[in-house]
Amino acid sequence: MELSEPETSRASRTYWDSAADEYLEEHGAFLGDDKFIWCPEGVDEATAQLLGPVRGKRILEVGCGAAQCSRWLVGQGANTVGFDISVEQLRIAHELDRRTGTAVRTVAADAMAVPFKDGAFDIVCSAFGALPFVADAEAALREIARTLKPGGLLVFSVTHPIRWSMPDDPTPAGLRITQSYFDRTPYVEVDDHGTAIYAEHHRTTGDWVRALTGAGLVIDDLLEPEWPAGHDQVWGGWGPDRGRLVPGTAIWSAHKP
Repeated sequence: MELSEPETSRASRTYWDSAADEYLEEHGAFLGDDKFIWCPEGVDEATAQLLGPVRGKRILEVGCGAAQCSRWLVGQGANTVGFDISVEQLRIAHELDRRTGTAVRTVAADAMAVPFKDGAFDIVCSAFGALPFVADAEAALREIARTLKPGGLLVFSVTHPIRWSMPDDPTPAGLRITQSYFDRTPYVEVDDHGTAIYAEHHRTTGDWVRALTGAGLVIDDLLEPEWPAGHDQVWGGWGPDRGRLVPGTAIWSAHKP
């Protein structure tokens, strides 16, 4: 099922508004209230330092959800703002602000129309936020690049493209190819009327390279986190059985020339 950009945006807003509480209940303990966890493999910005020094930097979090990552950045002395398409996610973010005593500036917005001026930020980051859920990644990345200062850094995590060729099963039974890696058909869920209520878009590694460079960014690194020893957290299709053999997450780093 192919979706237009407006249909994709509506689906994302519908899903994340409806699933916000359930998502926090299921994953909140792992994510924490004010930690910066990049992925189900547990890469923690506190030790990974993918963003480098953040104190005093102006930072934008794209698809911030309940703003856990932004809250950690505020705690490190960064001037941080986050946006998300879901007002329910932002409602939960405000609840976590009160619980932690760390307030994050947030705004409801779509990644296809980022509501900030050109060159406003030193760093833009996103941990599985927005970019997997847009139909036109290059257009979204152009919007992000527009808000970066020259020399500014972008780091974001998404599902590793190889995962799309396998079933969403973290057990050894999931270690099989069930569809073409080159099939870009998005994963879509619909309601009883056939209206899309969830949409996630597949891109190959090459697609991401072209989207980033097409947006005028220079790729610096691609981190494919290995599954850490002793980590037994299962998250959807992520888990130790498969994670020890194939990557589940891709973390891209790029900068604006």
